[in-house]
Amino acid sequence: MTRQRLRQLAADFSRRIDNLHFSRPVMFVYNPLHYAWPGFCAYLDQYANGNKSVVFLGMNPGPWGMAQTGVPFGEIAAVRDWLGIDAAIGRPEREHPKRPVTGFDCRRSEVSGRRLWGLFRKHFPTADCFFQDHFVANYCPLLFLEESGRNLTPDKLPTADREPLLKMCDDHLARFVDELRPRWLVGVGKFAADAARRSLAGRDIGIVQILHPSPANPQANRDWAGRVTRTLRERNIWG
Repeated sequence: MTRQRLRQLAADFSRRIDNLHFSRPVMFVYNPLHYAWPGFCAYLDQYANGNKSVVFLGMNPGPWGMAQTGVPFGEIAAVRDWLGIDAAIGRPEREHPKRPVTGFDCRRSEVSGRRLWGLFRKHFPTADCFFQDHFVANYCPLLFLEESGRNLTPDKLPTADREPLLKMCDDHLARFVDELRPRWLVGVGKFAADAARRSLAGRDIGIVQILHPSPANPQANRDWAGRVTRTLRERNIWG
């Protein structure tokens, strides 16, 4: 029932979050849980197979990752070649000309997703082996773009827009964790880790922060995989 329950939670979350309105500098909002729903459902159907020990939590979709595939950190090659997922992807109602959604035909590679899934591929022989005890999710399902096409992360939103968004995301994360019942939640970056600590306060779950793999983070460009592996081993999440 985990797959069906997570699918229902995501659909309900998507409907609620669509009632929010965002002001400048946000000019475009993409919701992959709408137009990329087939990719997201394929991900759940294939890998949301019961409780997980460890959940890796990202912030929100990237323009060349989940925005294209519906899969968290969903860099095209990783999703297609390692996760074995392909799906027909639609398009947002309003699309920035510099950030088109072409689904699995996208020729751009999202570095964050390539690094994260590359790390898992290095430590686990197959995706099935990884997903026996692990899962990957995003805290917020929306991609925000400025007029220029620049990505705007949720923490940079105006306060009046950010607070109701975070409240909905906190609520969904708590429900999501109650369904998967992980022992560990690994925040990919400070924002995700802080969100987990806030929304999961009082629950019996260990929360760990790892370095975000974005190339915009100078530290991530110096042996990101090695540094993250050491963190996970020091906390006894990985052996």
